[in-house]
Amino acid sequence: MKTLLIAMSLLAATTLTAFAAEPAKMVETKAGKVLATEKGMTLYTFDKDAKGKSNCDADCLKKWPAFHADAKAKAAGKWSLVKAADGKDMWAYDGKPLYTFAKDAKEGETGGDGVGSVWHVVKQ
Repeated sequence: MKTLLIAMSLLAATTLTAFAAEPAKMVETKAGKVLATEKGMTLYTFDKDAKGKSNCDADCLKKWPAFHADAKAKAAGKWSLVKAADGKDMWAYDGKPLYTFAKDAKEGETGGDGVGSVWHVVKQ
């Protein structure tokens, strides 16, 4: 019985840790430490978005792919979910929808920072 209780406690602790994990990580770039996908692709915000709403239409998403959330994703803390123009859920940080930049080819690239004076890397 004691072994069963220990096993259940470990499972619960592991499960809670899995749900608490953030969907992105910090990476070092020439722009400093920025928020990036798990694959290290830099994340950006768009000045024309409203808090909690993406204003990047289907054409925009071709150059600025939404940072999509998987089907089991849950909002927590500063992380929330909003709808992208493609109808899928995407991540938002502090209410600002997040995107990658199609021309960034490698981890840590920040080629989208400052584009059109409306795209910016995300620093926590």
